Amino acid sequence: MKKILFAVFLFPFFLQTNAQDLKTKPNWQNLDFEKDGIRGMSVERAYQELLKGRTSKPVVVAVIDGGTDTNHEDLKDKIWVNAKEIAGNGKDDDKNGFIDDINGWDFLGGKDGQDVNHEQVEITRMLKQLKDKFGDKPSKKLIRKNQAEYELYGKLQKEYEEKRSESEQYAPFYAQLYKNYLESEAVLKNYLKVETLTKENITGIDENNADRTVRAAKRTLEKFIELGASGNDIKEAVEHYEGQLKYNYNLDYNPRTVVGDKPDKLQYGEYGNNEVLGPDGMHGTHVAGIIGANRNNNIGIMGVCDNVQLMVVRTVPDGDERDKDVANAIRYAADNGAQIINMSFGKPYSPEKKWVDDAVKYAQSKGVLLVAAAGNDNLDIDVDVHYPTANYENGQKAENWITVGALSWKSEPNSVAEFSNYGKKNVDVFAPGVDIYSTVPGSKYEEKSGTSMAAPATTGVAALLKSYFPELTAAQIKKIILDSSVKLPELRVNKPGSKEIVKFEDLSLTGGMVNAYNAVKMALEMSK
Repeated sequence: MKKILFAVFLFPFFLQTNAQDLKTKPNWQNLDFEKDGIRGMSVERAYQELLKGRTSKPVVVAVIDGGTDTNHEDLKDKIWVNAKEIAGNGKDDDKNGFIDDINGWDFLGGKDGQDVNHEQVEITRMLKQLKDKFGDKPSKKLIRKNQAEYELYGKLQKEYEEKRSESEQYAPFYAQLYKNYLESEAVLKNYLKVETLTKENITGIDENNADRTVRAAKRTLEKFIELGASGNDIKEAVEHYEGQLKYNYNLDYNPRTVVGDKPDKLQYGEYGNNEVLGPDGMHGTHVAGIIGANRNNNIGIMGVCDNVQLMVVRTVPDGDERDKDVANAIRYAADNGAQIINMSFGKPYSPEKKWVDDAVKYAQSKGVLLVAAAGNDNLDIDVDVHYPTANYENGQKAENWITVGALSWKSEPNSVAEFSNYGKKNVDVFAPGVDIYSTVPGSKYEEKSGTSMAAPATTGVAALLKSYFPELTAAQIKKIILDSSVKLPELRVNKPGSKEIVKFEDLSLTGGMVNAYNAVKMALEMSK
């Protein structure tokens, strides 16, 4: 599931804001601690001091996500174009199995042009299958014959009921909150005779000259301002919980008829369409901008890599991605020239993990590097597995894989994002992932937070290395990123999800923060 953290799902931690009210320095993820006083990845310093005057080659990066706005003003010149395909002729010109795949492919689309937007989460899908198998009163013989599955059935039923109960509680809460916001907004707009409210004209209202209704409305909106919450934030929270009830945790919901495939078969090249934005390309567009938004057009933002081609592979709905789609997306990217793949999604169960493992091995055979988000549940993923994972079912581990946790721009002990997953074995490194300002559909820009933002920051550094040092292999790029990460053995931080103080170095394999300057310096030394 792609998670945009509008609130880390609960009040008071709103993590989005309006473009005019940025919480920190713009482009902070690319800044340098020594020069700018903020622990970014030193990308600008690398360009200015180490890469100036050097030539680069274009790098194809696949963004496996929920869709990307290929017409965004800051992305349109950086989108991958399949030169072997003739647009709109309805033929598979390059014989790769995908018709008119000009900018990538949509594994959530139907042949008639429709797209899946909402989906069940994996818990719901698995529970539905087991419920159909066991029923409400399974026989002792059936249970005895399928003991492991029956135990899983009970576990899933409990988790499902807890999640659905949470949504039933918060959906009306946020709905009422949004109603209060809109009513207060309307009162103050009428009082001030303005069409748009600003922080200044709200706080500037003299309560001594206002009636009780205006005073109450002012205090309501001031509370939202204090929490950094906009009306859009609250609206997204309402949609999130209502969507969970209607789609994610609805046992009877089945959107896959839109695609028209057979969910229990891989069917590579037999389903999907070429419409890569999808119904909601917010998440994927934001991720794409972090990697490679145009650095030279004097508008918007600056991505990490200045010579990138972004291949869009739509795979992730509002709900949990299916293993077959993830496997096919990885294979598609590898088959069509992607050198690096970004995967900013995840879930707690993976019933067809073998399909994904096989695709990862295939990508490795093609020399492709995969970068994955660690997840946003403040869990130790050495204990609670977050899928997809570099660990194969046979106990071996993918060599072409980097898992990334999220850093905040704040000073210690808040340097690590409170939502980030961690793990001394299964998280490789940390990168900026809080209040990252990047592209969103419609040629707009917003701040968003998540390990979904930390992964593309790292992907951008990997692409930068491949671009300026094309002879580097996936294994070498991974080694450089991990070995060159900034180690801070004295840094003490809050363990994600708590106030327990721990060593930062104990939260990941390297104990380090991704640093482009150090990585480029190491690549230069290696190239000599």
